[in-house]
Amino acid sequence: MKILGIETSCDETSAAVVEETGDPEKPWAIRSNVIASQVPIHREWGGVVPELASRQHIRDICGVVERALEEGQTSWGDLGAVAVTQGPGLVGSLLVGVAFAKAAAAASGLPLVAVHHLAGHIESLVLQNGEMPLPAVVLVVSGGHTSLYLVEQPGEYRLLSRTRDDAAGEAYDKVAKLLGLGYPGGPVIDRLAASGNDRAIQLPTMRLTHADRNAPELKGDLDFSFSGLKTAVLRHVRARDALSEREIADICATFQRIVVTSLIDRVFDAARRYHAKSVGIAGGVSANSRLRAELQERGLRREIPTFLPSLQLSTDNAAMIAAAGLRKFRAGDVASLDLNADAALPLA
Repeated sequence: MKILGIETSCDETSAAVVEETGDPEKPWAIRSNVIASQVPIHREWGGVVPELASRQHIRDICGVVERALEEGQTSWGDLGAVAVTQGPGLVGSLLVGVAFAKAAAAASGLPLVAVHHLAGHIESLVLQNGEMPLPAVVLVVSGGHTSLYLVEQPGEYRLLSRTRDDAAGEAYDKVAKLLGLGYPGGPVIDRLAASGNDRAIQLPTMRLTHADRNAPELKGDLDFSFSGLKTAVLRHVRARDALSEREIADICATFQRIVVTSLIDRVFDAARRYHAKSVGIAGGVSANSRLRAELQERGLRREIPTFLPSLQLSTDNAAMIAAAGLRKFRAGDVASLDLNADAALPLA
C-alpha cells in the first residue's frame, strides 16, 4: 500500500509518498519526499512569522503535492490513504494542510489519517533505520519541542519529560540572534563551534531539583531547561563592548557543549531507569553534528543501539507523517472528514 503524507505545521510545505515493503523489520520505503522551505522568507524577520507562513503554504501546497506524486510515480488511484499533520504547530499553517488533505480524501474516496507531528518525528527513526528494539527511549528535539518519550509498543508513546521553558532549537535561534549570526541559528552555531574552545567561558549547566507544578504527573528530574543558559549568554555578551570572531566561536562551542550534554545525559538516564533496549533522537536539532557524535559514542560505551534519522528526515517533512500515518492506518485509526487542526494537540 502507498500513502500520501502532507506536512504544514510550521514553515515547510511538504508532501511525500511512502509505501509498505512487506518486511516487518523495515516496514516502509520512501518513494518521494518534497519539501518547500520558507527559510529565505522568514530570515529577514529573525524567526517564523505565522501569517507569512500560512500564506506561503497556500501558494505552495498544490505544486508540492503534484511533484511528490510525480516523483513517486504514483497516481491518486494508486494510493490507499492520505495522512496529514493535525497538530501541534501554527494553527494557520496546520489548517492549510488539513483542508487540502480533507478535500483530497473526499474527492478521491480515500481514508483520511490524522497524525501527531511528534509521532511523525519518532517514526522517522523507523523509516530511516527499521524497527527499533523495544522498549525504546526517544528524544524529540527541535525549535518548538524538547521531550522524552518511552515507546513500549509500536505506535504507543509515553511522555517522560519535557522542557519547562525554551526548546533546545529555540535556544539556539535566540543565542544566534544575540551574537548577530542570523536565522536559523542551529546550523551556524554548529559550524562555528567546531573552531571554538568549549571550555573558554563560564556558563551554567541545567540543574532541576523539584517537579514541575504544571506537570505533576511527571517526576521532573528528567526535564529540560534552557532559559537560564540563554540569559547567561546574554549577560556575557552585554558585558563586552565587542566580540571577536574567536570569542564568538568560543561562546558557540561552550553553549553547544552544555546543551548537548544536557540532552544526552537525560536520554541515557531515562534509558537506564526504564530498561530501554535502544535509544533515539529525532527532530531538527538531531541534525547537530556534536549531538549525533555524542549519541553514538555514548551508545557504544553503554552497549545500547542508537538511532538517528537522516539529515533530510531530521527537519519537518511529509515522509515521516506518511510513515506515522501507515502505523495508525494499520491499527484501524482513521479520521472523519470533520477533522480540524489542533495547535496544542497532545500526544496520547
